[in-house]
This record gives sequence, C-alpha cells and structure tokens, in this order.
Amino acid sequence: MRIARIDSAARKIVLSQNGYKSVGALFTMVLLLASPVLFAQTSSPEVTITHPSGILGVSADNSAPLTITLQDALERARANDPSFHSALTDLGVAREDRVQSRAGLLPSVSYNNSFVYTEGSGQPAACAITSTCTPSRFVANNGVHEYISQANVHQSVSLSNMADYRRSSAALAQARAKAEIATRGLVVTVTQAYYGLVVAQRKYATAQRASTEADRFQKISQKLENGGEVAHADVVKANIQAQQQRRDLQEAQLDMGRSRLDLAVLIFADWNQNFSVVDDLQTPEPLPAFADVEVAGKKNNPELRAALAAFSVANHQVTAAWGGLLPSLSVDYFYGIDSNHFAIRTDGVRNLGYSAVASLQIPIFNWGGDRSKLKQAELRRDQARIELTHEQRLLLSHLQQFYDEASTARSEMDSLSSSAEMAAESLRLTNLRYQAGESTVLEIVDAQNTLTLARNAFDDGQARYRVALANLQTLTGSF
Repeated sequence: MRIARIDSAARKIVLSQNGYKSVGALFTMVLLLASPVLFAQTSSPEVTITHPSGILGVSADNSAPLTITLQDALERARANDPSFHSALTDLGVAREDRVQSRAGLLPSVSYNNSFVYTEGSGQPAACAITSTCTPSRFVANNGVHEYISQANVHQSVSLSNMADYRRSSAALAQARAKAEIATRGLVVTVTQAYYGLVVAQRKYATAQRASTEADRFQKISQKLENGGEVAHADVVKANIQAQQQRRDLQEAQLDMGRSRLDLAVLIFADWNQNFSVVDDLQTPEPLPAFADVEVAGKKNNPELRAALAAFSVANHQVTAAWGGLLPSLSVDYFYGIDSNHFAIRTDGVRNLGYSAVASLQIPIFNWGGDRSKLKQAELRRDQARIELTHEQRLLLSHLQQFYDEASTARSEMDSLSSSAEMAAESLRLTNLRYQAGESTVLEIVDAQNTLTLARNAFDDGQARYRVALANLQTLTGSF
C-alpha cells in the first residue's frame, strides 16, 4: 500500500510540471520514501532467464519449445552428424569389400554364347581330309559356321586371393573399431555442446542477478550520499560497477546465443532454435574405481582394436605380395555346344559335350615389380607394428589422465558449491556492514565480483565433470 501511495503521488507531480524538469527531484523522493524496502533486501533476488531474440537469433515461433535431454541430443546427432555418418559409410564399404574378396575365392559360373563365321574356301567339305584340296582360310576355326553355347565354371586358386580375403576381414574389423571411435567421439562433442549451453544459461542468470545487485547498490549509495553518510566517490564506484555488470550481462547473452547455435547445428537436420535443454548437472553420475576402469579400457578400447586390426591388415598385405611371386592355378570346366550347327543333335550325333582346362601360371621375370610390392608391404607392416605399440602405451596414459581429471573434478564440486554459498553470505553481510558504515564500497564491489566468480566456477566445475566422464568413456565404453 505504501508503494502504491508513492506511485500515485509521483504521477501527480509529473502531471503538474508539464515537462521533465522535476524528474530528478521525484526520483530522489521515491528513493527516500522507499529506503526501508531497499535496505530490507540484502540477498540476491531470483531472476528468470530470458532469451533476447536480437542476440540469440531465436525465431519468433509461438509454438512451445521442444525440450531436449542429453539422450535426445545424442540420438539426433547420430542421425544428422556428417562425420559420424562418414565413419558408418566406411564401415559399409569395408563390409562390401569383404563380400567381393570372398567371391574371389569361390567358383564363378557364367554362360557364353558365340557365333563364329568364317569365309569358306569354295572347296567341298570332303577336301578337308585329302591332300589335293586348297587349304581353308582361318584354320584356327573349326568350320565355316561355329556355334558356341556353353556354361563355364571357373575357379582360381592363389595365395594372393586368400590373403586378400583375410585382409578384407581385418579391414572390416578396423572399420568397425573406427565407427565405434566416431560414436564415442560424437558423445563427447554433444556432451560438451549440451552442457556448454546449460552452463551458458546459468552464467546468464548469474549475470542478471549480478546486474540487479549492482543497480540496487547504486541506488543505495546515492541515497546514502544524499543523506551525507558516504562520499561521492562511493557513488562513482557504484556507477562503474553497475556499468560493468551490464556489459557482462550482454557478453553472457552473446555466449548463450553461441552455445545454442552450436548445439542446434549438431542435433537438428533443419534449422531450429526453438528448444530448451534439461539441466541435470545437479545429479552427477558416480565414478567407478580405477581398477574397474582399467579392466574396461583394456577390454573395450576401440582405438586399440583399430590398431590391432591395422597391423593384421598389414600382415595380410605382405602375404598377398608374396603371392605375386608364387605360381597360381586356375581351372575352367565347359559344358554345352561347340558345333557347326546350333542344335543338340546333328545327323544323329549329340552335340552336347564338356571340356576342362587347367592352367598353372608361374611368374619368371617382371623387372622387379612384384618384389617392390613385397618391400612396400613390409614397410607398412613395420609402421603398423610401431603404431600398435604406441597405441598400447597411449591407452595406459590416457586411462590415468582421464580418470584423474574426472576424479579431481568430482572432488572439487563440493568445495565449489561451498565457496558459492559462502560468497553469497559474504555479500549479504558486507551489504549490512556497508549500510551500517562499517565497510567500504571496495569491499562491496569485491564481494559482488567474488560471488559471480564463485557461481560461474561452480557451474563450470559441474560441466567439467560430465565432460571428463565422457572422455573417459571413449576408452572404456559406458559404465
């Protein structure tokens, strides 16, 4: 009721002036009359997060925003992320390569149809068995008309073919491991973007509270200056602090907009910013013991599997290169017609028949090409062996590093929370002491900045723990 009476009196004064000359006096009067209300509020008010469309670029969509959890974001990112789908494409290509290599080990069946026409010699057919006839043209052909209609079963056996199939199987295992690496890497990327937006929203709310607190203190210092209790320097410092907090609020809005855009690019196929995220940082996941993490890392690490598969691929490439220096065997079986007439029978003679051809190819000399391929394969195998041992050392190192990071982040969360609570209490007490003339304006400003830093550090600490867990699970899988 008192605030309502002040508002009514203020309106009467403004209307009676026909201008804006008395606004300054009116503002001073309102502060003096409302001073009990201002002094009574010592704690930071709760502020609702708003999203200015000019900064965040949020479309003016009147529909309810889509609520996104971390699992929703991961599922949407798997459907839309091009890098993740590139790994899946490589996996599909490797799977088809193995199908093709396996086909090279199995017999193939084809059916051939040919008609061979040869210009005749003009001599009767009986002359072909006498010595007095003129020789026929195209003696390689079996007659003037030759019809070939045969099924062919072909089988080729070589060390290269068998090694190529084993190489393709190892390459498939390598592609599976890389797809798993891409999956776990995408989890880290989405987790960082998701909780980056959550923390940005929290920091924006903190900046709103800090700006409101700075504005409130600015009014208090002006009131105390008018009462002769503080110097004008306090008002100047309060004005500077209020301006700084407004700038920090704008920067927080900008950071929140960037974080929203980063996450939107990851999870939506179409451009959409009308969504909200669920803040679940208050319920941190448990961290298992290091012994369990170490066992899971050695068993489920996809990078180690990829290195092992790459070494197996290199080994089979060496075997395939040796195959180029060794003999290869091929067998062909034909069944059908190879006759002067396209018929199953001609003059009571059955034209259907079969034949078989076996070929053994022995390499002799090719200017060192095959030996050069063998040398290349051996060089790749040596490199793959070095990369495998290096990956084994990296696994042990990263396991320890990522676990220490997660453990440290988890242990610091309680301390950060306590610091934020103490900073809020410190600001409240400092405000009371300032109003009682027992503290300086510098202590107020320092308490305000300390509270903002403590709250932001706590928010960063919670997000740091979640990201550290995601990094650890790239080595161990889910736990």
